[in-house]
Amino acid sequence: MSEPAVDAGRPGPRVFALSIHADYQCRHAGACCIAPWDVPVEAPLYRRLDEALATGRLAPAATLAGGGPALVTGPDLPDDAAALVAQTTSGACVFYHGSSGLCVIHRDLGESRMPSSCRYFPRLALRDGRGTFVGLTHYCPTAAAMLFRDDVPLAIVEAPPAFPPAEYGGLVVAPGEWPPLLHPRMLMDAEGYSAWERHMVARCADGRLSPEGVVATLERDARLLRQYQPGHGALADAVDRLPADGIGAEPPRTLEASLTRCRETLGAVADDLRPALDAEGLAAAYVARVRPEWHRWARPLQRYLAAKAFASWTAYQGRGVLSIVRSLDAALALVRVEAARGCRDDDRALDAGLLREAFRRADFILHHLAVADELASAWSRAEHRDDRAVVARAELPLDGA
Repeated sequence: MSEPAVDAGRPGPRVFALSIHADYQCRHAGACCIAPWDVPVEAPLYRRLDEALATGRLAPAATLAGGGPALVTGPDLPDDAAALVAQTTSGACVFYHGSSGLCVIHRDLGESRMPSSCRYFPRLALRDGRGTFVGLTHYCPTAAAMLFRDDVPLAIVEAPPAFPPAEYGGLVVAPGEWPPLLHPRMLMDAEGYSAWERHMVARCADGRLSPEGVVATLERDARLLRQYQPGHGALADAVDRLPADGIGAEPPRTLEASLTRCRETLGAVADDLRPALDAEGLAAAYVARVRPEWHRWARPLQRYLAAKAFASWTAYQGRGVLSIVRSLDAALALVRVEAARGCRDDDRALDAGLLREAFRRADFILHHLAVADELASAWSRAEHRDDRAVVARAELPLDGA
């Protein structure tokens, strides 16, 4: 997967987003600016920023320990990077103005002079032949808060005002590359995958289902859809013929299975970045303080699942539709674990504030620590399960009969 060249003479691709994210605006919470991650600076931008620093048009907002440079050069830089933005001893970006919450590069030189990773955060884009699909990482506090909104119905929308056509960073599927897999032995087509993506988001929007019911229903739907055979109608029509009813499911009685999913996710994090699980007291906190309140937060949890189903990199990096469903199950499990951690540490029952922080911590692991294709590989183990028991319980004419 490679980033295509920008052709300014051509119209931008169609852009899609979830309705809850379509009007995203930065609120200067500063979480991205104080996170201890490296920010690469592209070569042309480095020259402009270095000149601005030399002429005094730009100055760091914080003093570096030892008086080092604001832009760090040297060997072992990421590909296409000429420098890294320096950090303070606390790990914050040296250009972050803490009292105002502003980036001084943005403030003094304009958005176009910001490193690309800063311009596009918290966007998580997927670009393929259908268009550009822009999701958000909920590590951003503003994005996390949008999961709690109830002023718009949950759906996929085109031409979101917050995301005009642009070369968003993310996963780019070049022309001629394979579409997503239905299962390890069969490819989907663009229309069929779009129908499945819309179906997943529609399940997440179903107010009759619990978050666990969404996952259980989508697992059943995925297993049924895997029975599709070419030559018996379009795959998109098979998606439309999936059962209208959902599967009822309650949150797990214990945290054991969620901790297993959490360990699986942490296995995709590099050794030097992997946080300790710190599971002491989490099981008790889940039973006493998370599970009794879980039903109150069904809608934000389902919107979180929709954000994982939409613009899914696992669709291309995994081995089929069951891999995508496993990614939703893993994300929900991670939120349970992080919610239990917050309740344990703050010694109180799950509330909106603790759940928002659980979303943030879960997405920090999923999108900023874990390696995406390694996660997809782990989740793809779900593709080898037997579908026959599920298919036998359903009456579904996938062949167009």
